[in-house]
Amino acid sequence: MTAEINLSAKAQNLVDLENKYGAHNYHPVPVVIDKGLGVHVWDVDGKQYYDFLSAYSAVNQGHCHPRITKTLIEQSQKLALTSRAFYNSVLGEYEKYMTGIFGYDRLLPMNTGAEGVETALKLARKWGYEKKGVTENDAKIIVCEGNFHGRTISIVSASTDPEARHHYGPFTPGFVTIPYDDIPALSEALQDTNVVGFLVEPIQGEAGVYVPQDGYIKTCYEMCKAANVLFIADEVQTGIARTGKLLACDHEGVKPDLLILGKALSGGMYPVSAVLANDDVMLCVKPGQHGSTYGGNPLGCKIAMTAMEVVFDENLADNAEKLGELLRKELRAIQSDRITKVRGKGLLNAIIIKEKDGISAWEVCLKLAENGLLAKPTHGDIIRFAPPLVITEAQILECVAIIKKTIEAIN
Repeated sequence: MTAEINLSAKAQNLVDLENKYGAHNYHPVPVVIDKGLGVHVWDVDGKQYYDFLSAYSAVNQGHCHPRITKTLIEQSQKLALTSRAFYNSVLGEYEKYMTGIFGYDRLLPMNTGAEGVETALKLARKWGYEKKGVTENDAKIIVCEGNFHGRTISIVSASTDPEARHHYGPFTPGFVTIPYDDIPALSEALQDTNVVGFLVEPIQGEAGVYVPQDGYIKTCYEMCKAANVLFIADEVQTGIARTGKLLACDHEGVKPDLLILGKALSGGMYPVSAVLANDDVMLCVKPGQHGSTYGGNPLGCKIAMTAMEVVFDENLADNAEKLGELLRKELRAIQSDRITKVRGKGLLNAIIIKEKDGISAWEVCLKLAENGLLAKPTHGDIIRFAPPLVITEAQILECVAIIKKTIEAIN
């Protein structure tokens, strides 16, 4: 049995345009989305779906949130971009707002998650040479197997995904790779005095929502402190209320030395990322040593502040915590050997699919789409379930019914 989606002529034409004129660097589920609002999206033929991917957690606040949309319109009509060659009337306000929320001295604004990670890597190396006293060009940064931090050359140099690395070398040196969720491996790697930072996802998203053992993040942080190594948290996907706390690190009371944010920082409305740190680290970078033409632009700053206000005003972290527990409970109640595991935290969740009779996680996702729910597989047998955090209990139960119906139909 092979699942497939029969596209209308209109949808097929749009798919064909992408396939003919675009790079073939993605393999999308064959649904052509035309509109979104809240937890729903609609395709070009008007069919409604629940969005259970949330643009990889970029639209935590829901699609086209009216408050964020209003800010976008108002600020875009006033001033969008100045570059950092001049001051603008919004950046300082944004920096004060964000550092106040997260408790840091300073913020360095960027645009994409990958840029945020690259910025953190540069800051860690700069600190290592100028504050820790590591010999020039000897700095090392520890990373974990199975990580996903972005797609730049330096970031894929730190990746263990063969597809991310194939024919992209030569790679950037200076990375030490250890297993994720392995305290002894980190302890051994920290013996090297040239190590300046440990870059880690509190939960590995692309790896299939791999939640480490309780206490892992806190123990890693304490070990880094003892070794005079910067603890760098990539919260691009796990941050901004996704896991039931404002940050995933908050579950263990950890305040990273370098915090990387992105995706839902703008509610999916505009590319905005940020790195936060205290003076000891951030002020290692002097004028002319790092920057971004669009980073800190007034449009992005205004959008980000409104997006954060929505998170607080609508209690999205609490909603993610409560409804995440409900979602996992209901998924575990589905009686099927097709689902071998359910895991997650907050509204970042995944199920592991047992492939049989030619039905893999990909085919399950196609059937879910046919039944009105959009999700995407990762690593072949894992399906992530991460709806916008504005979802309601009734909608969660409706979505579980769709998932159950789909699984039972192919069982």
